[in-house]
Amino acid sequence: MKWRGRRESDNVDDQRGGGGGGFGGLPGGLLSKGGIGTIVVLLLISWLTGTNPLSLLQQTGGLSPDQSQTTEVTGTPEEEELKSFVKVILGSTEDVWNQLKSDYRDPRLTIFRGQTQSGCGSASSASGPFYCSEDERVYIDLGFFEEMSSQLNAPGDFAQAYVIAHEVGHHVQHLLGITDKVHNMRGQLSDEKYNELSVKLELQADFLAGVWAHYAKDGRDFIEEGDIEEALNAAAAIGDDRLQKQFQGTVNPESFTHGTSAQRVRWFKKGFTSGDLKQGDTFATDDL
Repeated sequence: MKWRGRRESDNVDDQRGGGGGGFGGLPGGLLSKGGIGTIVVLLLISWLTGTNPLSLLQQTGGLSPDQSQTTEVTGTPEEEELKSFVKVILGSTEDVWNQLKSDYRDPRLTIFRGQTQSGCGSASSASGPFYCSEDERVYIDLGFFEEMSSQLNAPGDFAQAYVIAHEVGHHVQHLLGITDKVHNMRGQLSDEKYNELSVKLELQADFLAGVWAHYAKDGRDFIEEGDIEEALNAAAAIGDDRLQKQFQGTVNPESFTHGTSAQRVRWFKKGFTSGDLKQGDTFATDDL
């Protein structure tokens, strides 16, 4: 991507040096050899949800309160460049969605390190990137992008842009009232039926990320050859079937919450190819 020198969003808050209560009890850290297990599988499957996935860890007892403080930090040159990249991509999503929706309201994005507080509760780097509809913010620990490359085999700057665009897609769903409708069904349906709705929600966010890419490509020399392939590779890398196979050795379709690799690729590609919001109603079809 030729992103340098482009407009950076003003809606980014840097909390990497913030303090506050943290969380312990996750041995070895996210995706380290000592940390691979049920908790990590849950995190990987839920890292792109529209709500704070820490609830999964709390249910499994994987996080315990900690009174440690985060000390003041200075980012490395590489991290500071990545921060600029995030601001440029967020700015691009603002440009596209304000063009497509006259009543669009820009979300804010919080960069943090280790842990922070969100409107959906405490946020840990173990959560992965997520969108919180309560405060209309995207939360990202920049270290996750390295995990994408080293642990999920999804390298590349456009793969990272896809992650941001997907979370902004959840913001669009929130503004449209779709997210609340789905979340309000929890408790009224069996886990299997609710998971089906969750899959549709996630695939629609993939579609919306594709719509962003469709219009972002019209920016002069913004998207280069090979960029879309990076996004498609990332979408495939975080399919429920691939993650379950990789980290628990078996595939359980009844527990899918995000969709298969093929489904995620298909819906991102559909959004990118068409740029037509009317084609993204994943809830109106069972042919995902």
